[in-house]
Amino acid sequence: MNISITHINTACVLLEINGYRILTDPTLDEAGGLYYHGFGAFSRKTEGLEIMPDLLEDIDLVLLSHHQHKDNLDVKGRAFLERAKTVISTVPASKAIKGVTGLREWESILLETPKIKGLKITATPAQHRPSWIPEFVSGKVIGFIIEADDQENGVIYLSGDTVFFKGIEEIGKRNVIDIAILNVGGVQFRYLTGLGKYTMDGQGLIKASRVLNPNRIFPVHTRGWTHFKQDEAELKELLYADPVTAFRTTFLKAGEKYKLADH
Repeated sequence: MNISITHINTACVLLEINGYRILTDPTLDEAGGLYYHGFGAFSRKTEGLEIMPDLLEDIDLVLLSHHQHKDNLDVKGRAFLERAKTVISTVPASKAIKGVTGLREWESILLETPKIKGLKITATPAQHRPSWIPEFVSGKVIGFIIEADDQENGVIYLSGDTVFFKGIEEIGKRNVIDIAILNVGGVQFRYLTGLGKYTMDGQGLIKASRVLNPNRIFPVHTRGWTHFKQDEAELKELLYADPVTAFRTTFLKAGEKYKLADH
């Protein structure tokens, strides 16, 4: 199975599996905009796209972890959904956006394509908030497991926006994971909820890696917005110093295709 990964922006990644093209969390606006995420949370996008337009052509599938926050689905990203053949997201997203298929946690869907035999997408739990904040504040979020008949080393796991919590342990128990694409950034809105985190930071990623035990780790959602509070240089220092993540972690350069052959 031939797999390549191209990081586009924030948590937007192009996965190509035997030529089948999967895009995650489209954030396609230019830098500079100020966005409202709900419940008094604002942030500014500080980095734009560094891609060629043809990277976004002929997308077979969009995996959208959630629709309610602009750093995972901005204005141009939402418009882009109309171009995708299939969009899978949360149940609330399916009610809010025409043409979206909604999955509940641990619900799966089989997709027919001659390029990937037995392609199955499963929604995984995510907790996009500090433990003391109720879910309705951040809204429903899911991650995804991508599996197929020809995978030899395990599945692909996309965390979506989440902190480390017990649901990640359950994901590790249920799956042998080859590739983990993990959203970090240490998101905080300090003027609203102090030091409470809405995504993993480096320590959270290390904890997740210990229970998921993936062969390869690709951190995304690391930079580009003012509410991301962990510097990428600090994140790299942490991950390259820890024995669990040091030799498994690759930081992707925006717009450059990273190939993993025969996985």
